[in-house]
Amino acid sequence: MGKRIFLTNLLLVFVLTLYSQDKSFTTNLPIFYINTGNQQIVDEPKIPASLEIAWNEDGTLNSTNDSRDHFKGKITIEIRGSSSQMFPKKSYGFELKDSADQDMDFPLLGMPEEEDWILYAPYTDKTLIRNVITFTLAGQIGDSYVPRCRFGELFLNGKYEGVYVLMEKIKRDKNRVAIAKLKTVDIEGEELTGGYIIKIDKTTGGGGDGWYSNFKNNNQGLQTYYQYEYPKAGEIQKQQKEYIKNYVDEFESAVYNKEFDPVSGYSSFINQRSFFDYMIMNEISKNVDGYRLSTFLYKEKNGKLNAGPIWDFNLGFGNANYYKAWETFGLQLYADLEGDHRQNPFWFKTMMNDDYFKNELRCRWDILRENQLSNLRVFEVTDSLINLLAEATDRNFERWPVLNQYVWPNYYVGETYWKEVNWMKSWLEERLRWLDFAMPGDCGKDPFNPQVEFSYHVYPNPFSSKVVLKIFSESNLTYGFQLFTVNGQKVYDLDLRVNEGENLFPINTKNLRNGIYVYRLYKGNTEVSLGKLVKTQ
Repeated sequence: MGKRIFLTNLLLVFVLTLYSQDKSFTTNLPIFYINTGNQQIVDEPKIPASLEIAWNEDGTLNSTNDSRDHFKGKITIEIRGSSSQMFPKKSYGFELKDSADQDMDFPLLGMPEEEDWILYAPYTDKTLIRNVITFTLAGQIGDSYVPRCRFGELFLNGKYEGVYVLMEKIKRDKNRVAIAKLKTVDIEGEELTGGYIIKIDKTTGGGGDGWYSNFKNNNQGLQTYYQYEYPKAGEIQKQQKEYIKNYVDEFESAVYNKEFDPVSGYSSFINQRSFFDYMIMNEISKNVDGYRLSTFLYKEKNGKLNAGPIWDFNLGFGNANYYKAWETFGLQLYADLEGDHRQNPFWFKTMMNDDYFKNELRCRWDILRENQLSNLRVFEVTDSLINLLAEATDRNFERWPVLNQYVWPNYYVGETYWKEVNWMKSWLEERLRWLDFAMPGDCGKDPFNPQVEFSYHVYPNPFSSKVVLKIFSESNLTYGFQLFTVNGQKVYDLDLRVNEGENLFPINTKNLRNGIYVYRLYKGNTEVSLGKLVKTQ
């Protein structure tokens, strides 16, 4: 009897162990194991926990049976984020600790050593890659610091929690925002002029102390609020607060007064190249939070104000159902968002009145599109990230079954992971094409292809009852628009009289059955474009 009870208990322990682990697998990704002793992780303060990481640095597959010897030690951990805290899949901030519970630097997953890290939880982004693709591309276009990141899979207290992204936290560091350390005694002279990071963001998550701009952003009378990020609000000295505030005030005044002289005007306050790259990454993704939230600025001693590092793109690439974020046309730069209490700082738009700034932005765009941001390169990066995730996506969505379900603030809801990915890729391809046509400025040449007299956009796609064809033309022309089934049956035919400028043509497809259609846009006997439209309920 005693032997039977022992075997029964042993079997029960084995089953419970398997259940608590929840998964046994091999993966391309590092595997994180965090144990809090079943203590709940809260917003703050950080609680003590342990972290172990299984990772084969030689690139071979990682396994839940592997030793966890890449890192094994103490951490303190908390929930991080603002609106994302409402999701059941939580993001975490954690700090590495030594045996004496002191901060400890370590090069996690081959990134430069640090003690302060983030585990970001892609949840509303069902492609899982929107942040990572943006950081990857941005890291290839210039010398400005971009947060490094690595995918991983997480077990928390023995339970599988899905795909996560290990990310560097934005902070002053020789390997991150590489500006000088601003000491409490640095209150005059050259030492006072640099070592600052400020941000435009929500005041949650440890922020809040700062100042309001002297200038209104638009006719709603709202002003940008700047927050001290480094030194922290509790550490920054009065003289340091005054210096960085006055510097930004002078920059804003020069922009507001349209002082465009390259020597004495607003450009003497900023590193324009950093602003170009910041704007380009936010426009490629049409980041609904760009400019008005998660916007960082930094300044080195005796240096100019820099835009960046970039941050937070989970709602980019069409992944929001407000402020027209799903449309592939329109510059987020010019967005005048009705009811938005966190508006774009006025100076982004005003600087576009400076022909030099605008033309240099266009030149920067044209140069990057030849190589680092070419369609070939953009989709190479996209596909490589998707291939890297591989079967980890299946495990993630078994744990978090959100496919084919609306999660705030999704615009598109796909039935499968691949439909989510393909929708985003189609969106991105159309977005790049539109930006090639519409990016402001003139880089010493006609920015429009002389063989193309127009730009167009067909939306929404997928659609339910009505499609809109938007055409921008440089002259008055006549076009034709036709719609076919996949079997070649013509179901719609329309002659379009296009006037110079922007034209909108509603196309009523209410009586068409659900399915895939091919549209044809043509002028005379010349076919201009073919495309695919999907009708759903």
